[in-house]
Amino acid sequence: MSNPLLEANTLPAFSRIRPEHVEPAIDSLLAEARKLVDELLSGGGPYTWDTLVQPLEEMDDRIERAWAPVSHMNAVVNSEALRKAYNACLPKLSEYSTEMGQHAGLYAAFRAIREGEEYPRLSEAQQKIIDNALRDFHLSGVDLPEDRKQRYREIQQELSRLTTRFEENVLDATHGWERHVTEESELAGLPASTLGMARQNAERKKKKGWVLTLDFPVYYGVMSYADKRELRREMYEAYVTRASDQGPNAGKWDNSALMNDILALRHELAQLLGFANYAERSLATKMARKPEEVLGFLHDLAKRSKPHAEQDVAELETFAREQYGMERLEAWDYSYYSEKLRQHKYAISQEELKPWFPETRVVPGMFDVVERLYGIRIREVDGMDTWHEDVRFYEIRDGEDQLRGQFYLDLYARENKRGGAWMADCVSRMRHRDGKVQVPVAFLTCNLSPPVGDEPAQFTHDEVITLFHEFGHGLHHMLTKVDYLGVSGINGVAWDAVELPSQFMENWCWEREALDLIAGHFRTGERLPDELFKRMTAARNFQSAMQMMRQLEFALFDFLMHLEYEPGRPDFIQQTLDRVREEVAVIRPPDYNRFQHSFTHIFAGGYAAGYYSYKWAEVLSADAFSLFEENGIFDRETGKRFLHTVLEKGGSREPMDLFIEFRGREPRIDALLRHSGIAA
Repeated sequence: MSNPLLEANTLPAFSRIRPEHVEPAIDSLLAEARKLVDELLSGGGPYTWDTLVQPLEEMDDRIERAWAPVSHMNAVVNSEALRKAYNACLPKLSEYSTEMGQHAGLYAAFRAIREGEEYPRLSEAQQKIIDNALRDFHLSGVDLPEDRKQRYREIQQELSRLTTRFEENVLDATHGWERHVTEESELAGLPASTLGMARQNAERKKKKGWVLTLDFPVYYGVMSYADKRELRREMYEAYVTRASDQGPNAGKWDNSALMNDILALRHELAQLLGFANYAERSLATKMARKPEEVLGFLHDLAKRSKPHAEQDVAELETFAREQYGMERLEAWDYSYYSEKLRQHKYAISQEELKPWFPETRVVPGMFDVVERLYGIRIREVDGMDTWHEDVRFYEIRDGEDQLRGQFYLDLYARENKRGGAWMADCVSRMRHRDGKVQVPVAFLTCNLSPPVGDEPAQFTHDEVITLFHEFGHGLHHMLTKVDYLGVSGINGVAWDAVELPSQFMENWCWEREALDLIAGHFRTGERLPDELFKRMTAARNFQSAMQMMRQLEFALFDFLMHLEYEPGRPDFIQQTLDRVREEVAVIRPPDYNRFQHSFTHIFAGGYAAGYYSYKWAEVLSADAFSLFEENGIFDRETGKRFLHTVLEKGGSREPMDLFIEFRGREPRIDALLRHSGIAA
């Protein structure tokens, strides 16, 4: 049987990949990799980049190129058979990774290169790969006695299994609830776009009327606009109790035990390696050096923001009481009355903006923005093999017509697709032994409002910002000029700096010059009227302090949970969250709220003890953008400087050094506070 996952083509043959291909491909590649390591070490040295690191990078690349489409399809076209094949491979990949990380022979060989004559002659990127590898050997337990190495391996295996199960439970719980509505009066207040999505859901399920789901575009529409309070309460409860012991599906996909087990195993893993807790272990690969630095940063932001956030809440409660007679707002009321207040103060709503942000204008306009900034060209390529009919494929070329990157764009929410938005690498840039440079390829995935009927998809301005954010990640991956796998693109970038290029891109969504490229009425093409633009920018910082406090709540909860964990406390997670809310929350949710049970970023993603990275990197991105504010938002010289000092350099240098090279100084917090409407 020919296996599409083992073919040498750069791009995956999605239409031919079947669940039964997955395990044989991974088994074959891992066996080949182990054999290669034995062969490379058999001569006993001397070791060089070309005799050791290059062949290992090429092998790693082959494994990644086989696994990337599998991991991606598991997230975007999930099925029982694919999930089973994916889960069967996780322990194998985990075992291989740990085995290599604990390989005494490999460690000695890398150390020999680091201490040898060749090291000073290697490029900065090559030296960074050697240094990172030696750090990662220690973080994989290479120095541990055999019995503790074995325990480390067992923990990694179990963590791989549990975090995947956590994510599956969230996916199943999200799609395991729906509300079938046959009376239109129940849906009073809902905008046409939400009604259209709900009607399409019903048609797909061969039901009359409307089907409301927990997919975010529908959920957001109901919580922001549904006049019927009971419907909002019902949707809210279903959403915030997903995968938990509470709510309409209580216990069905419950993540409670998994979360405790994940925390306990992370804590044990950190202590095995000599760290006091998992927060310290997490910082071993980040810009921030000590837990006190992270907590000081978060508490400082909270102190500056909380008075503004309390004013936001007081204003909202007064408005709801005086205008609507609401004596007490519940958790399911805040979005609804916030939208009413936004319209009252600024005569604007997210829904009103949608016709001005059709996909047919937003996507090409976004490309136009980056073309002006970096002198690149983006064009669609037809006839490519993809996993779904909605997916499109593009290529990026520079001013010399060199192919710099390619990407798949999968925009809309749908069934069997993981929620949220993300960029993942399909292929990473690297130079092979034959001199050929491999073009980087990205997966760009969102869950935006889909088209309804014959009209193009129309996005809220928030959705446009999300798209720009993910494209920023994609540019970081695709525009790299680093030729070595370990530090090309986003590889090897400190996690608390990886959000810099993505949050940086969001700024253009607010600038008139850029909006003229990305906004235009879906029927007439008319530019966004000045009067509407003024209302939109006036409302930019509407409740921004409340949003800031919400993010700080997430970040503090995540960090303190990993910093202060003590075994044998089954209620520790909820107690930590309650304590953080006592300090920073300006809106207290009901007791049944279990948001943590679907917090995939930290329980199933790469943000464990690292969620603070969003705010940390936002300081960098706001300060970086302030140079464009000084020089002009499409100033080509400033754009080229960002391209050459940040995007092209990948993980080849420390992020702080790259930032200083771009900005001419260390970052300051002023720009973030100004952009958030909070006085410095």
